[in-house]
Amino acid sequence: MSDGIFSGDIARNYDETSAAMFDEAVLGPTVEFLSDLAGTDRALEFAIGTGRVALPLSARGVDVCGIEMSRSMVDQLMAKPGSERIPVTIGDMATTRVDGTFGLVYLVYNTISNLLTQQAQVECFQNAATHLRSGGCFVVENLIPDLQRLPPGEVIRAHDVSGDHLGFDEYDLANQLLVSHHYWINDGCAQTFNSAHRYAWPAELDLMAQLAWMSLTQRWSNWHREPFTSSCTSHVSVWQKGA
Repeated sequence: MSDGIFSGDIARNYDETSAAMFDEAVLGPTVEFLSDLAGTDRALEFAIGTGRVALPLSARGVDVCGIEMSRSMVDQLMAKPGSERIPVTIGDMATTRVDGTFGLVYLVYNTISNLLTQQAQVECFQNAATHLRSGGCFVVENLIPDLQRLPPGEVIRAHDVSGDHLGFDEYDLANQLLVSHHYWINDGCAQTFNSAHRYAWPAELDLMAQLAWMSLTQRWSNWHREPFTSSCTSHVSVWQKGA
């Protein structure tokens, strides 16, 4: 299986280029939220990556497993202390199965959008439900499409303009897709990264959950459990598997 876009330098530099997501102000509430849901149950992370969430969650005593498409990302995870406690299966999170059942399956940092068709996202919800015990929960952190901020007729919006990084999202409105373009300057050298995403509204994800016999129990604007409103730019949603 190909590593896709998360290979080579992208995997090696992933933690550095995502440093803001490792900040304790971001990571602490994430781990606290997931730990509360997992309790004494096992947890399965879809797209476990370099272990940003899995490692501190495991350190809190949660039995964590992972699925990840990119071997290069898993190599970065396995070089870190504590990774020996986290078994990882290489595969696509929409279809790959691991042994046993779990009380929690989770998917963070907008990664559901890396599945570029509605069918693949539906299959991801079904795969989560397959791994969950009755009453278990599937958690997704995802962006809200930024379409309200697009001027009429425009398809490109800047999301970060700073001294060492430029970020632009290019929307394909007809097909519910976007490409996120990134440009960095590191040690005087330019580095680029482009990633494709399929965006989905919360209501569409709710329907995917219903197709997998799961129902919405919580929706927050962030991991701090702040209310979800029409002005939010992201959401953390929890669906529970029925009997």
